[in-house]
Amino acid sequence: MLIGDIDVHPLADGTFRASPEYFGDHVRAEGHEDLFGSDGFAFLPIGCFLVRTGDRTILVDSGMGPQMRDSGPRRLLVGGQLLVGLRALGVAPADVTDVVCTHLHSDHTGWLFDRSASPTFGNATIWFGAPDWHHFVLDPSVWMFDHIRAGFRGSTRLRPVAEDMTIAPGISVTMTPGHTPGHLSVIVASGGARAFLLGDAIVCPVQLDEPTWQSIGDVDPELASRVRERLFRELEDPATLGAGAHFPELQFGRVLVGQGRRWLG
Repeated sequence: MLIGDIDVHPLADGTFRASPEYFGDHVRAEGHEDLFGSDGFAFLPIGCFLVRTGDRTILVDSGMGPQMRDSGPRRLLVGGQLLVGLRALGVAPADVTDVVCTHLHSDHTGWLFDRSASPTFGNATIWFGAPDWHHFVLDPSVWMFDHIRAGFRGSTRLRPVAEDMTIAPGISVTMTPGHTPGHLSVIVASGGARAFLLGDAIVCPVQLDEPTWQSIGDVDPELASRVRERLFRELEDPATLGAGAHFPELQFGRVLVGQGRRWLG
């Protein structure tokens, strides 16, 4: 996808299998057969986005990495494909200049460091929301892969972000907390067009019609709901598109406003 003259390319690192209960104990598959299959599960991507602008090659999120996490029926995450996708685009790990982590959950940080805690993208600056450092990296009671936590603690290429800011020409970040304390979203803007890369601030477009659907990963569900509504309002702009890391097929869309609101992908 081109946003003005900036290239944005979705990439899937693997698969995220979610049951209806992932979105809340009250959620059922009935009425949402377009999302949940006959087995009662939604199969969603573990998404990342490659953004190329000027001399910058920016990776937004780094997937699950070559590993899996089975949290029972509600959630299963299997990664490992990101580097294959990058190579298909002619991008080697050393070519990546920046990695922007929308947040520090395992399915967004998995390729940052290998099992020895060495960086996968050795030339890249790593951007992330500063409050996530305290929540994930410094608090051993919060689950994180050990080698990812060690990689963060040993890295000298970190750029924690505490407020909305521009990180490259046409690329900015806006703080969208709630899913995690330091969650941020990336805005790509060029030629009068914008694209929001939403991370997990909106997990799935179905949340436009089902505002009570949450993610079991939301640390502050009420704040996450308010932020989600703010983002849906942004996506009412005809010149603005958005995609989240787990949107079906990583498809961009926007909110159509008329008699009510609906998602147009």
